[in-house]
Amino acid sequence: MIGLSIMGPFLTAGRYVHGLPCIEKIVASVDETPEAISTNISGTIPEWINGNFLRNGPGKFEIGNNKFNHWFDGMALLHQFKIAGGQVTYKSRFLGSDCYTANSENSRIVVSEFGTVAMPDPCKNFFQRFLSRFELPKASDNDNVSFVTYKGDYYVSTETNFMHKVDPETLETKEKVDWSKFIAVNGATAHPHTDPDGTTYNMGNSYSAKGAIYNIIRVPPTRTMPENPEETLEGATVVCSIPSVDKARPSYYHSFAMSENYVVFIEQPIKMDLLKIVTGKLRGKGISDGIYWDPKLETIFHLINKQTGKLNSVKYHAKALSTFHQINAWEEDGFLVMDLCAADDGKAINNYIVQNMRKSGEALDEVYNTMCRVFPRRFVLPLNVDKETPCGQNLNIRPDSTATATKTAKDKVFCTHEDLHDEELHTYGGLEFPQINYAKYNTKPYRYFYGCGFRHLVGDTLIKMDLQGKKMKVWEHPGLYPSEPVFVPLPGATEEDDGVIMSVVITPKKDKSTFLLVLDAKTFKELGRAEVPVNIPYVSGLHQYVFQLPNL
Repeated sequence: MIGLSIMGPFLTAGRYVHGLPCIEKIVASVDETPEAISTNISGTIPEWINGNFLRNGPGKFEIGNNKFNHWFDGMALLHQFKIAGGQVTYKSRFLGSDCYTANSENSRIVVSEFGTVAMPDPCKNFFQRFLSRFELPKASDNDNVSFVTYKGDYYVSTETNFMHKVDPETLETKEKVDWSKFIAVNGATAHPHTDPDGTTYNMGNSYSAKGAIYNIIRVPPTRTMPENPEETLEGATVVCSIPSVDKARPSYYHSFAMSENYVVFIEQPIKMDLLKIVTGKLRGKGISDGIYWDPKLETIFHLINKQTGKLNSVKYHAKALSTFHQINAWEEDGFLVMDLCAADDGKAINNYIVQNMRKSGEALDEVYNTMCRVFPRRFVLPLNVDKETPCGQNLNIRPDSTATATKTAKDKVFCTHEDLHDEELHTYGGLEFPQINYAKYNTKPYRYFYGCGFRHLVGDTLIKMDLQGKKMKVWEHPGLYPSEPVFVPLPGATEEDDGVIMSVVITPKKDKSTFLLVLDAKTFKELGRAEVPVNIPYVSGLHQYVFQLPNL
């Protein structure tokens, strides 16, 4: 075999791996820890780190005798690592959502999730159970994807129209909030972007007789009535609406890109068959059954002006790709530069069923080897394309980029990407869950980003990428599975990577030994660990953190 090398606990030769360790405990249900407990510190947690590190993800995978089918379906468990004076405490609570309450009270799965269909109430007679299969699916409020902030308040979110406001100190659920009560959308992503002034942008779909519509959402930075602490999404507006190319089969999107003046919506060939989705309960199938990959389609980048809401008439096309997370985007010298993590197919979303996560041996290897790797890429979109722009020539004149952008027809530019890595990243299985120094460098030129390497179904390394020379630093330990790396800047920092990286590291082979890891972001050397004496599930498959600073 060519290029065979030993990497951690298994072997790899090109794309194929053999001997992956079983990680079934990563999707094992755990109990909540609502009262703060101490952690065991090894090394040093810098004393300047002062705040709450908040995480979110699935924490319960069975209700009574019913089991969830998909990793994304598990009941939301909220986590808090409180860091002060070099010490760390931990607590967790299950989100008090309607579906969690109903499931618990009935000791069975009552509300359908992404990959799991709720079965009819066994207490009903046959005719009632039969009729219940014809009911339209109801949106779940199981907000297990992310922590987000709007107007300074903390919410947990998923991709339906429901969010929950939570208390970041106690993790108690405060209020259920419905996007559709404020604007005409049927859901919103769990990955909003925020401008320096606090204005927040998001995206959400709406559906009508005319078909599916993608909507750009703007939420003001402060309360419309400052004296009203109960205010939530008042003042939210739809900035722009974009018709789906295929009105009955819109694209699935998990997030979007944003520069200083533009929102970039990526219409990718991961499609949602709306007929299959609305008839899923009748057929006994979850939402995931209606999501599919169509490699015959191109990917389209839509640019929307944030100030005017105007959709750019020029459409930027690329070959079929899938992207769940973007790294950064900015405007420079008449170009919009967009960095993202992308793969050449979009089938992975349906591979993360719980059954696959609990496999071992050759069966586990086969699941991993059928998945396409994700790598960081750069697209360069020329902003000044008009009728005078010549066709057939590369419009990207930036000397530091090998990406291309060629006008092929009126209002159409075809783009190819530049790889933001060298061959070394292939030996780490690609990179996902990218993070940057967001507060200072989002929508601006930047040098560093951080992510997880994927030599397993979940991240098994932490990686720092330096775009100057495309060099990388790696933190890895066999048998340890770190979650999404989070950059926290050093107060008064003068350089982009002055700060620390934090990640929750899971140890599926060792009981009650999950720990919060702190790395020096500049050197990528380990500074300290805070080991938690309870079991914690992997919190980066559905992810997102908020690092909450204390009130000064």
